[in-house]
Amino acid sequence: MTRNEGTLDRSARILLGLILLSLVFVGPQTMWGLVGIVPLATGLLGYCPLYSVLGISTCPMKS
Repeated sequence: MTRNEGTLDRSARILLGLILLSLVFVGPQTMWGLVGIVPLATGLLGYCPLYSVLGISTCPMKS
């Protein structure tokens, strides 16, 4: 798994994931907040499988 997410992309995913996960504990308290695990995991790993399929990379490093 080569890194295919840039710093800004990773930060946005982590923030979005944490916001969605907070919906499990506060706010409407629905289990739909568990969807936040996906952007949180991809942000922490720096790798997005969908980006690989589409051939997209926001990472400034050359492979």
